[in-house]
Amino acid sequence: MVESDNLSLAWQNRWPAPAKLNLMLRIVGRREDGYHLLQTVFQFIDLCDWITFHQVTDNRVYLKQPISGVPESSDLTIRAANLLKAESGCQYGVCIEVEKNLPMGGGLGGGSSDAATTLLVLNKLWNINFSTEKLMQLGLQLGADVPVFIYGYAAWAEGVGERLERITVPEQWVVVIKPECHVNTKEIFSTKELTRDSKPITISCFIAGQDKNDCLDVVSNLYLPVKNALYELSCFASARLTGTGACVFAQFESNADAKKAYDVLSKNWQVYIAQGINKSPLLTELEKF
Repeated sequence: MVESDNLSLAWQNRWPAPAKLNLMLRIVGRREDGYHLLQTVFQFIDLCDWITFHQVTDNRVYLKQPISGVPESSDLTIRAANLLKAESGCQYGVCIEVEKNLPMGGGLGGGSSDAATTLLVLNKLWNINFSTEKLMQLGLQLGADVPVFIYGYAAWAEGVGERLERITVPEQWVVVIKPECHVNTKEIFSTKELTRDSKPITISCFIAGQDKNDCLDVVSNLYLPVKNALYELSCFASARLTGTGACVFAQFESNADAKKAYDVLSKNWQVYIAQGINKSPLLTELEKF
């Protein structure tokens, strides 16, 4: 591969894969194939996994350090890289190094974000030059949340989460609790008690304060640690569930207020403090190259 100095530097870069929050989640219907029709609002937070892509001399795609308990072929970064190769006919390989900071199974989108970073960055490093729309189509094959990470902006989402419209929401400080449980998303969406006929709302309704999550009651009834986390976090601010959880979060006007909650809660919980951001740090990083 003939490289410019810029591309050479890009290979040496460490790339962010940010977390997301669902600031609202309504289930407004169900398709014939069983997928639920949603309305949701995505916003990123500045809590990230970090991914480094290493050049290799053959066409293999592999992890520098496989995640314990996860078959390499099932890893979303590997699947994303192989999908990009298959779609483009690219003959290059890569060694993928992931610094995992986002909790697994928490509803923060860590695996989906890792996949999106892989698609966007390798699209550049391998000189494939697929459009953002094409990459979003590929991402949807890997998971319903992958397209928003490729899109790269806070978004109002509909359909199964793939129809996106850019939205500007306050970039507040957030405290996130990860309870000691792993919520099974498939279980939640198949539970008979789940509301599946919420009335669709508009963006202006959300901005006016309609920010409920239809999964909250079901998840908190099935998972006591989530219920307890919601209760304890609600002592400081309005506590909400992101996606189907397990993570719960609350927004704060200032870092100082968030820090007060963090300091108390971190004595008994796995807690993160971060700031909401409307533009993915990955897009900002890609613009440098």
